[in-house]
Amino acid sequence: MNVGILGGGQLAQMMAQAGAKLDMSFMFLCPDPQACAAPFGQHLCAPFEDEEAKRQLAEWADVATYEFENIPAEHVASLEQQIDLHPSSQALAVARDRLKEKRCFRALGIPTAEFMPVDTLDDLKEAIAVVGLPAILKTRTMGYDGKGQAVLRRPEDLPDAWTQVGEVPCIVESMVEFTRELSIIATRSRTGELAFYPLSENHHREGILRLSLSRQGHPQQSTAQSLIQRLLNELDYVGVLALELFQVGDEFYANEMAPRVHNTGHWTIEGACTSQFENHLRAISGMPLGATDAPVQAAMVNLIGLLQDETTIREFPGATPHFYGKTERPGRKVGHINLVDNGDGLEAFNERLAGLLQLAGENALAELLEPAK
Repeated sequence: MNVGILGGGQLAQMMAQAGAKLDMSFMFLCPDPQACAAPFGQHLCAPFEDEEAKRQLAEWADVATYEFENIPAEHVASLEQQIDLHPSSQALAVARDRLKEKRCFRALGIPTAEFMPVDTLDDLKEAIAVVGLPAILKTRTMGYDGKGQAVLRRPEDLPDAWTQVGEVPCIVESMVEFTRELSIIATRSRTGELAFYPLSENHHREGILRLSLSRQGHPQQSTAQSLIQRLLNELDYVGVLALELFQVGDEFYANEMAPRVHNTGHWTIEGACTSQFENHLRAISGMPLGATDAPVQAAMVNLIGLLQDETTIREFPGATPHFYGKTERPGRKVGHINLVDNGDGLEAFNERLAGLLQLAGENALAELLEPAK
């Protein structure tokens, strides 16, 4: 089967790697001449709005998908007119706009922080009077890894924050005092078959994910599954969807969703029976979904800015490095390390994970490691 992918970054790369055993071939439409997915298929180096490039991809591929939600929705919709594409452009239109997304959550009874739309500085001042401080100002589109956001703690922060986000349409949200950040990743097939991965516990620094831990047997697993299932069914979704959650006591508040394979699910490559990347391909191509069981404890450490020595990484039992082929640059995701329990217990697993975190420059996180409660 031929699969077309809008985008050519590491998510497209890992989809192509997963698709090799499914006898799939790939074509990537990506404007970056250095697209790291390019060695794993054919690379159409062209802008997403290039109609001739989209026509070429549609003629070659049997099905199409995308690796990130910041592609202008109209370009995805125009490709959808030419080829079977999943997730749909309608699902993307909701997920890429934070206001539409939050309103969708509310309509489905999914709890969120208080929020209000903001189009001007005066709107922001009026909104803060309702949602209160502290709060977070977020652009409605194009925000990721902490970009397009500003924290508001005092009324005098508002003018600078409005300038910082570019004076574009935004939402402002009350800040949630959460116990931990979690995410649930699920897959829905063309026939409506559902598969859920164990919750991931996530740790960020400077707005960028640094660590994800699989949390098999989490007491609120079924609650999280219920929330994401509402979204999957409402959007008639096909493919992998990620829902980021704040845990407050025994309750969840939805932060945002991602209509694609997700950084917090990278541990599934070695840690689950079927990775999120393989299940996404299975879903969009009409194949049965694979099992999502996670037999052992697993974790993922992001490599941000700098690569580490592969030999050193592999000295940690159960560790597997994944390098994306990107040049090193501050703040850039250049790879990740997956770690799985090799059978010598949680304490030994945490010791190895702490060592990998230190190797990746995440000393503070290494010191915080404790068994799940």
